[in-house]
Amino acid sequence: MNLRAKYNIPKNATITIAGTVGVGKSTMTKALAKALDFCTSFENVEHNPYLDKFYADFERWSFHLQIYFLAERFKEQKRMFEQGGGFIQDRSIYEDTGIFAKMHSDKGTMSKVDFETYTSLFDAMIMTPYFPHPDVLIYLEGDLDDIVGRIQERGREMEQKTPLTYWEEMHGRYEQWINNFTSCPVLRLNIQEYDLLNDDQAVEAIVAKIARTITPKVTV
Repeated sequence: MNLRAKYNIPKNATITIAGTVGVGKSTMTKALAKALDFCTSFENVEHNPYLDKFYADFERWSFHLQIYFLAERFKEQKRMFEQGGGFIQDRSIYEDTGIFAKMHSDKGTMSKVDFETYTSLFDAMIMTPYFPHPDVLIYLEGDLDDIVGRIQERGREMEQKTPLTYWEEMHGRYEQWINNFTSCPVLRLNIQEYDLLNDDQAVEAIVAKIARTITPKVTV
């Protein structure tokens, strides 16, 4: 039996995966999409024209990077809305404004005017009909050492050159953000408690937890 039907996951659900860099969002997105026969929505990293520049100079490129991500994620929101749901989404639009843009504003690597412009645009976007909240947000969490180890193992050059203090700051801000997040139901998963790559039963256990967390839009 399909796991979506077995656990009564609505076929029009949108499930969003959140968590800091290197925590395994893409792996989780692919595993859940396969298990539930859902579509995927990934952030556009490989074709991002600002990412390398940003890691080399936060102050110069933080606003450009965040506007790019905001635009790309809003287009994905629109696509998911028009298709009628049934998506696993890699990273939420809430993280952009609640963590990344705010961090750069707080640290002075994004000007006050740029941050106000960014948040004004975000606030306008979430008022449109293309912006339904996810049915559940899965938050992937873990110890900083485990996450930094995964980043190093992944081997992206721009991430390898990033100071450890940046990942420490990001880790702390994510914890603060999720502890105050109320836009939709949240399922917290520790990355040490499952192994999607080597344990065939792990994904079903996660689907069962989703079923206990999710608030269905429709009865299926």
